[in-house]
Amino acid sequence: MSRRAVRAPAVARQCAFDWGDGGLVAGVDEAGRGPLAGPVVAAAVILDDAQPIDGLADSKTLSPARRELLYEAIRARALCVGVGTASVEEIDRLNILQATLTAMQRAVAALRLRPSLVLVDGNRLPVLPVRAEAVVRGDATVDAIAAASIVAKVTRDRLMDEAHAAHPAYGFDRHRGYGTAQHLAAIRQYGPTPWHRRSFGPVAQALLAHGGSVA
Repeated sequence: MSRRAVRAPAVARQCAFDWGDGGLVAGVDEAGRGPLAGPVVAAAVILDDAQPIDGLADSKTLSPARRELLYEAIRARALCVGVGTASVEEIDRLNILQATLTAMQRAVAALRLRPSLVLVDGNRLPVLPVRAEAVVRGDATVDAIAAASIVAKVTRDRLMDEAHAAHPAYGFDRHRGYGTAQHLAAIRQYGPTPWHRRSFGPVAQALLAHGGSVA
């Protein structure tokens, strides 16, 4: 699939705003499925062909500084951007997959324009009121998905900066909640925080070791 081939095929009128013959297309991606702490964040982006953004790519391949620059460009030039999150409590209650799909649903619902097609990175789809397709490695092949990956990643990183401000001993500003050696050592030493996912094994073990108390 070409990076620019993001227009929907002709379908019955399913959206409030048409863009050419094919309708509006939203790209969707998430950030934060794997970490031990913090919410999972999803973003939905509808790009504007009249205002192209150079350099869009999978957020994981970009430096933090480059992600920030592209984030601002996406916010300024995209037709619309929607962000959805699923909290730590929802992750623990639903499981991480269902929480991720919930965050994606919220991101699409937050779009001010209704797309006729949603392209979702990966191989699993949330239940949506519009046509949707899963695109494996979509963040590397579809600009709208790449843009969504950048928005989701930057948004989540900023939330983890808040976690760091509240709990500086854990190093959230560096590992972003992932299970690094430093992070695991901090959990064992200090116990979990309210930001930690208690359904994840290392956190559950640390919680038991600290008598169920939260730092």
